[in-house]
Amino acid sequence: MPESPSAAHILAEKIDRDGPIPLSEYMGVANAAYYATKDPIGEDGDFVTAPEISQMFGELVGIWLSDLWMRKAKPDNSHYIELGPGRGTLASDALRTMAKFGCKPQIHFVETSPALKTKQAALHNSAAWHKTIDSLPTDGPLMIVANEFFDALPVEQFISTQAGWRRQMVARERNKFIAIPGTTTIENQVLKSSAGLPAGTILESSPASVEILGDLSNRVAKQGGAILIIDYGYDHPGTGSTLQAVKNHLPISPFDSPGTSDLTAHVNFHSLGNIAKTRLLSVHGPTEQGQWLKTLGIDQRAKKLAESRPDQAEEIRAAHHRLTHVEEMGRLFRVMAAISMDWPEPEGFVYSGS
Repeated sequence: MPESPSAAHILAEKIDRDGPIPLSEYMGVANAAYYATKDPIGEDGDFVTAPEISQMFGELVGIWLSDLWMRKAKPDNSHYIELGPGRGTLASDALRTMAKFGCKPQIHFVETSPALKTKQAALHNSAAWHKTIDSLPTDGPLMIVANEFFDALPVEQFISTQAGWRRQMVARERNKFIAIPGTTTIENQVLKSSAGLPAGTILESSPASVEILGDLSNRVAKQGGAILIIDYGYDHPGTGSTLQAVKNHLPISPFDSPGTSDLTAHVNFHSLGNIAKTRLLSVHGPTEQGQWLKTLGIDQRAKKLAESRPDQAEEIRAAHHRLTHVEEMGRLFRVMAAISMDWPEPEGFVYSGS
């Protein structure tokens, strides 16, 4: 069979035929191709996620979910939902821990990557897979986990020019992809409220994130349960581009070789929290990942693990540092929960409320 055209070829052909395309479309095509063709996670890949750093991360997610489930009188028709579950490592550690508390929910993965689905199936042969959230179960509470999921969804950017706000587009120049302002002025309420910002100012949004979280929040409001979001991002709206690309653990230009690097943008937790609140969910956080993990007991867990595995003690301490320290993942990564109103308040959010 002939090889499928690369993302770069598809994008170049479309731009050459139709002209510049929105940044969100560029990002969507690039990431769809990227995740369809490889397992990008791990030291031999392009990036490492928290569950791959240490089992402690998934175990504490499992404890957090189990605590909610037990205080909700242990509903027996619950579903564990993970969005973009990577290799299945987080689910493996979380579900193993949950089983110790008698919590054995049905397992559902929302995944579009054939390569990663194969890895997940090796660990979770009883799971059900979904290409979109539309087919998720409707018959019981949903315990939804999204770890480094929303950052990979396409973003829109708007740039202030002397002639008004323009959508950020992707064009081609000398066979290279470049970002340029669109030719038509964009008007909406957000941009109108941002009048007066200097030329060159960039505002970012993620309509895809808003739509997905809105749909999930509607489900949780109706069926019960919780949504746990862990990602890097910001608590309050700001300006500037957060689009970035990583390849072989090093930053590269997002416009170099689309489809061969991981394209992401920082998550707007302020926007996601507001979406969940409009669906009458109780929102907690965002708080720092390090603080959340410490509140749930990662210090004690690391100590116990190191004592039981003295030959791995240094490795365990290094993993603990990486997950919790403010100069590592501890501060950049945020944790937010959206809970059904008839479910208990979650643990871990010491300095936040609903």
